[in-house]
Amino acid sequence: MTNDAPKKSGLMSRLFGGGVTASAPSPSSVGLKLNWWQRLKSGLARSSSSIGQGITDLFTKRRLDDDTLQDFEDVLIRADLGLPVASRIVEAVGKGRYGKEIEGEEVKAILAAEVTKTLTPVAKPLVIDETKRPFVILMVGVNGSGKTTTIGKLAAKFSAEGRKVMLAAGDTFRAAAIEQLQVWGTRVGAPVITRPQGSDASGLVFDALDKAYEAGSDVLLIDTAGRLQNRTELMAELEKVIRVIKKKDETAPHATVLVLDATVGQNALSQVEIFGKMAGVTGLVMTKLDGTARGGILVALAEKFGLPVHFIGVGEAVDDLEPFNADEFGRAIAGLD
Repeated sequence: MTNDAPKKSGLMSRLFGGGVTASAPSPSSVGLKLNWWQRLKSGLARSSSSIGQGITDLFTKRRLDDDTLQDFEDVLIRADLGLPVASRIVEAVGKGRYGKEIEGEEVKAILAAEVTKTLTPVAKPLVIDETKRPFVILMVGVNGSGKTTTIGKLAAKFSAEGRKVMLAAGDTFRAAAIEQLQVWGTRVGAPVITRPQGSDASGLVFDALDKAYEAGSDVLLIDTAGRLQNRTELMAELEKVIRVIKKKDETAPHATVLVLDATVGQNALSQVEIFGKMAGVTGLVMTKLDGTARGGILVALAEKFGLPVHFIGVGEAVDDLEPFNADEFGRAIAGLD
């Protein structure tokens, strides 16, 4: 069934009652409107301040030596940039400067340049192939990663581009996830295919594909139950959903997007590895960069897997999810203006 007219009860009542939006208030949605660069810098402030304090402590009125470089590498590793990238940055800082004093701002500039260099090959937009109708996007990730909210934000963006969007509430285990997707569907004017809590997810996806074809939808966004990557039985169920999709269209899903929570740090590496093997992940979205000092994990992921990073999120509002830009991220995490 679809949510043509969801009732204002429970979650929906809290989100729609009294004119409240479906996102919690944030600096970007109340008071002075910040542009994306300001929101990105603010969102990455915990990461950049952690690294920046280390740079200040290490490079103020001190000649560059082995101990300083080793300590700087430790700062970068603690920020989850990963050993290969941290080593390259340290090498770049030390090149031609050994035994000399170096200003913190110069170190930050080198850091930004090296991070940008690592991220540039993976900064790729999520391109909708107009020849595929519907263009099927399967959204995967563990519980709490922000997957369902990300689907809503993407639906809003695609709708704003004039695309006809349909949503499938494939997380049939959680009533709250179904309600949440219905809320987003109402906000963006997109039909949401649902079944009662506990229903078979693959059956729902089959229905959603039929309805998307019938409606002439441009994009079908499919939510899935949040799964721990070490639960083999749940991952097997995800494989079943994918098999059902391919029965309807052997070229689908046309994109399989893994949503990652930046606050999990190094655990994101194992998530990408397992979901990549089980679901054929084609791209990443990283959320909650504003909630951690370990935003460097995105750099480590780029270095290890080379998967496209389509979007990053630094807040709850719709416009706090934006296409990933390597240069902006590099400058923001280095604390540059």
